Amino acid sequence: MNPRILLAIAKKDLLEVRQNKAAWMPMIIVPLVFIIVFPLIILVLPQLSGQAAEQMINDPDMAMMFERLPGIIADKIAGMNPMQSIVVMMLGYFFAPMFLIFPLMFSTTVAAESFAGERERKTMEALLYTPVSDTELFFGKMLAGLIPGIFISWASFLLYSVVLNAAGWPLFGELWFPLATWYPLIFWVTPALAVMGVGLTVLISSKVQTFMGAYQASASLVILVVGLMLGQFAGVVYLSVGVGMLIGLLAWIIAGVMVFVSFQNFNRAKLLVSGS
Repeated sequence: MNPRILLAIAKKDLLEVRQNKAAWMPMIIVPLVFIIVFPLIILVLPQLSGQAAEQMINDPDMAMMFERLPGIIADKIAGMNPMQSIVVMMLGYFFAPMFLIFPLMFSTTVAAESFAGERERKTMEALLYTPVSDTELFFGKMLAGLIPGIFISWASFLLYSVVLNAAGWPLFGELWFPLATWYPLIFWVTPALAVMGVGLTVLISSKVQTFMGAYQASASLVILVVGLMLGQFAGVVYLSVGVGMLIGLLAWIIAGVMVFVSFQNFNRAKLLVSGS
């Protein structure tokens, strides 16, 4: 494979995504809500009412959650006042799985536009005459989905860290975020989910006719993240560093299988026939 060809294909697809508002608008709006609006609300409310924070932390269900926290989180909140504990619990612990939605959403959006979008724009025929191999075409289009899926997720994490430390300075008086449990999720699990999202989207795009059809079908992967988040709130799953590493390992295995199956089934001529 020629790296220049892969980058050229990825660049072309990313430029085409810019022309589709349905593809790039969610990449701006959703992160802004999750990394700015929600954190500011959670940071401000406990400071407005210390009594409310006291009531929350004394709630039996909340007390049970505190008892089951991973040691690294429990050590962090030891000695904190109720307001600080609530903020660390919500934004530093329970909010973590939310960020796993980003790589899935971004990568599947671009991949759906890259594969199904070509068919919808009636430009799929040009693929037959492209002087590149199926392998280069496949991985070039995969790269187009992975670039925003991974790097926008990492940029969102960086901005989230800045928001939490800046807005939380009056409450904590120190830089308290990120916590150690975030690192495996962001730098180990996030790339795996991006690869998984692209792999599934490639499979789906050979069966559906439109960008929205491919995007909506592949977005079903978000259910896995929602299940993880609900499990954490319910006390079934507790995201320690070790659990994060294990989740990442499983995600990479699944992602590898998806990419292998997608590649084995990828053929631009067959893709054109299935879309006609």
